[in-house]
Amino acid sequence: MRPYQGYIIDLDGTTYVGQHCLPEAEDFIHQLKAANRHYLFMTNNATRSIEAIYDHLFHDLNLPVTPHQIYTSATAAVEYLKQNHADQRIMVIGEPSLKQAVESSGLCLDQTRDAEVVLQALQRDVTYSDLLTATQALLKGADFVVTNQDQLIPTEEGPAPSSGPITAFLERASQVKPHLIGKPSPSIIEAAINKMGLTKDKVLVVGDNYETDIQAGYLAGVDTLLVLTGVTDKTMIPHFTYQPTYILDDLSQVVVQ
Repeated sequence: MRPYQGYIIDLDGTTYVGQHCLPEAEDFIHQLKAANRHYLFMTNNATRSIEAIYDHLFHDLNLPVTPHQIYTSATAAVEYLKQNHADQRIMVIGEPSLKQAVESSGLCLDQTRDAEVVLQALQRDVTYSDLLTATQALLKGADFVVTNQDQLIPTEEGPAPSSGPITAFLERASQVKPHLIGKPSPSIIEAAINKMGLTKDKVLVVGDNYETDIQAGYLAGVDTLLVLTGVTDKTMIPHFTYQPTYILDDLSQVVVQ
């Protein structure tokens, strides 16, 4: 593996599973810090705030990270809404931290069918009533924005349904196609590279999910490393449309140069 100046590192299934850090990932990240490399943690998971993720990474897992090194699909979604829907009413299907992020940014939260935008992420206690209201808003002409369309999320109990199944329900019910913010959209990778101040040829995207992490890197024109510690396993490799730049069992096989 050739050396890189910057690394965009996925969280769920790559850095940790559930509440526990993967030991090989911990060593890899400390290598990056010691080698003075740029690195940024990126996640499609929009269920936690940057502050909560930072607290988990720094205080619970003892990883060398600052809040500035964390970029989430929720952050990207709020930035998109401020640029494109600043004066519109927004309904959120998502965890409390996402609703708070929308409100604290100055956007108007409206949890009724009169909302002009539906922003959707994973909401683990979502109800039929929530889905009904969102569907009615979409049928009335609301724009549909989703943080991510991950089908599964790694947990300590095994893979669990993520945001994608909720997106599929709303899209099927309303026949409105969503605007995707997170991976595999290349725009979130490009935003992260700009944040690091590097060029694409100097950056490696590291992740466990071929459908999101690897495709986002590929579409952005960036080298990719697939680690088999999360969603994607070896049986899927022969069916890939295109191959990642590198495929490793885990991050213990990486030596930072």
